[in-house]
Amino acid sequence: MNRSRIVALLLSVFASGPLLVMAADPSVTAINPVGFQRGTEVEVQLRGARLADAQELLFYSPGIEVTELTAEADNRVKATLSIAPDCRIGIHAVRLRCASGVSNLRTFTVGALAEVAEQEPNDDFASPQPIPMNSTVSGVVQNEDVDYFVIEAKQGERISAELEGIRLGYTFFDPYLAILNEDRFELARNDDATLLWQDSLCTLMAPEDGKYIIQVRESAYGGSGSSFYRLHVGNFPRPRAVYPPGGQPGETLTIRWLGDPAGDWTEEITLPSLPDPEYPLVAKDEHGMAPSPNVIRVVDLPNTLEIEPNDTRAQATPATVPGALNGIIQEPGDVDYFKFSAKKDQVFDIRVYARNPMRSPLDSVLTVLRSNGSTVGSNDDSGGPDSYLRFTAPEDDEYFVRIQDHLAGGGPYFVYRVEIAPVERSLTMTLPERTQYIPTTLAVPQGNRMALMVNATRNNWGGDIDVSFENLPEGMTAEPVPMTSNLTSIPVLFTAASDAPLNGTLAEVIGRSADENLNIEGGLDQRTMLVRGRNNIEVWGHTADRMAAAVTESLPFELEIVQPQSPIVRGGEKSLRIVAKRQEGFNQPIALRMLYNPPGIGSSGSITIAADQNEASIPLTANTSAGIGTWPIAVTGQATVGDGPVEAATQMAELNIVDTFMTFSFEKSAGELGQETEFLVNIENMTEFEGEATIELRGLPANTSTSAEPQKITSDTEMVVFPITIAEDAKPGGYKSLVCRATVMINGEPVIYTQVTGELRVDKPLPPKVDAPAAEPAPAEPKPKAEAPKRLSRLEQLRLQRQQEQQQ
Repeated sequence: MNRSRIVALLLSVFASGPLLVMAADPSVTAINPVGFQRGTEVEVQLRGARLADAQELLFYSPGIEVTELTAEADNRVKATLSIAPDCRIGIHAVRLRCASGVSNLRTFTVGALAEVAEQEPNDDFASPQPIPMNSTVSGVVQNEDVDYFVIEAKQGERISAELEGIRLGYTFFDPYLAILNEDRFELARNDDATLLWQDSLCTLMAPEDGKYIIQVRESAYGGSGSSFYRLHVGNFPRPRAVYPPGGQPGETLTIRWLGDPAGDWTEEITLPSLPDPEYPLVAKDEHGMAPSPNVIRVVDLPNTLEIEPNDTRAQATPATVPGALNGIIQEPGDVDYFKFSAKKDQVFDIRVYARNPMRSPLDSVLTVLRSNGSTVGSNDDSGGPDSYLRFTAPEDDEYFVRIQDHLAGGGPYFVYRVEIAPVERSLTMTLPERTQYIPTTLAVPQGNRMALMVNATRNNWGGDIDVSFENLPEGMTAEPVPMTSNLTSIPVLFTAASDAPLNGTLAEVIGRSADENLNIEGGLDQRTMLVRGRNNIEVWGHTADRMAAAVTESLPFELEIVQPQSPIVRGGEKSLRIVAKRQEGFNQPIALRMLYNPPGIGSSGSITIAADQNEASIPLTANTSAGIGTWPIAVTGQATVGDGPVEAATQMAELNIVDTFMTFSFEKSAGELGQETEFLVNIENMTEFEGEATIELRGLPANTSTSAEPQKITSDTEMVVFPITIAEDAKPGGYKSLVCRATVMINGEPVIYTQVTGELRVDKPLPPKVDAPAAEPAPAEPKPKAEAPKRLSRLEQLRLQRQQEQQQ
């Protein structure tokens, strides 16, 4: 499909589709073209919404320079990019920064071959589009569309065709690729290449001089206006695997490229000086380079390479641990053994790397055995698609590692690496989503504040963490709070100076162990789901290591928490007062929401400062297990400015949670219709308070009431009594809805505690007693000595009443 048609489709498909970000954020729905040749200058269009104030492109990797950026319309931005000759081959990520915020993340690819646009019509095998060898075609597969391209090759010349589809990150596109001769016989075909996830790869050696047809379609003859692809065709190398699939930092390593149709070859490479768990390695020869890298691991563990035969314990390849075991399950049914020695109670993490990150077809099964053949542990895929086992040596012994395929598969590309390493402490920082499936970005208005949460995952350790931010935009500062050992999440307040320039960066989010002796540091891991399948399961995505942050245009309002002067008690409630400072003429409502709720705290998410008001209160409740202590809190406010909502945050305030001052126990109460009864509340004072508190009885059933005003108590009060009147038309039955509410005044603010489960039973009167014959008067008995009156329970009252009636 031609380029102008692609642009039109991008606009029509994505302008009507669901947006990926909040309504006011700039949204980039497509980049055209979806890939570039390195060493060239290219004009790019970004399509989306709310792009009129575009100012900058933020690239996650080096090698790309913006020489011109122009917002042509609210839904279109034009940019001129200079791609460096040594720009990394493969997938890159970018965001667009506007004066109003930062867009969603989009990806594109960089290749080494000359770019060719698909030209329609090319859906007839007899009339394919001619393309030169060693070129990249950008195209799109419509529904039931089939695209054909033709190249010329000499006998014995390598033909490699690799297609990027799902990896472009637009839609659930499952491509199919084939190479045919002029007689329409398929010489090679591929649906899903394991190396390329769901994308396709075909390679062969040309059997004769002539023309060869490349077919591209969706595997089930589907497709859509967003089924974009980049087809790389040439005589470049395209191996399926590299062995060994890893080495140590700074090491000179001899590797063997496997699976290229021209044959395997060896190469000596020097690995980077720093560890890299997913180091991209691009195959090259005199004809060019592969369109995408193979991935190996650069980790500080010495290599052990399998020595064949090693398919029994007796033939196991000796290894030292810690270390990395490297091998290939070379044929169906193959099993590889390694052996190592360990002392009793030594602990190692044993992890297989095959499907991830090397994209090996191996579905590993890992087994660890003792010298007598008994199994210590086994695992299939606890490490994701690969295997993982935490091993503890039961005795001093020689142990065996066995690797095999789950379905007894095997082949020349079934490469694997088993890393046996001491249990390592690690730290990973994340930003929780504020809107589902939308990675969090940071936009702080000039002269204002914004807040977000930062999470930390500690692996194999505990302790306090110091959180910091590096490379924040000019004029922006961060105020993180301490992340103590009992916390995995903290709020962070960001402030932009009123004179801060509009600018943005990709900032580092760093966590460090507060104990310097531990020397643990971790950065951000932020996943963007670019393509989702059924049930919103991720099909393809991108992992970023930095946070997109920007100083944005000032807003016509600021928010402030009125700092509470009293605590909230467990089982209690409190009102949090928020004040808005509005610029003259700004009269939009401001929706308020707690940034987060401290443990055990609940808050309303539907509170709004009305358009004609400058303040509102957020009701807070604390359950009986609320986390005691002082918690930093912030509130965010959202209002409509211009064409959508914008946000700002309050300062960081403190919420003090304390244990309740008192608890209540209720005696069951009962009364008859048209009568009065009493409700007794026993008070256990837990913490002394100054002055008086008030106790109210609430939750009485319909047509019952209490005449008592809220009763005053002190820290010494042990019981209060509420008289209850039951009307004739009250409904008989048991009611467990009674509530006692205590209010203690501290620093002029009410501290409220509420306890439920008080019970009142409403009874119908007993039927009248039938008169009985008069009885002989009983002999007089001496009166007992008078005792202090005792308050009778309702049951005791009924018993007494019955006795009196029987004596009449």
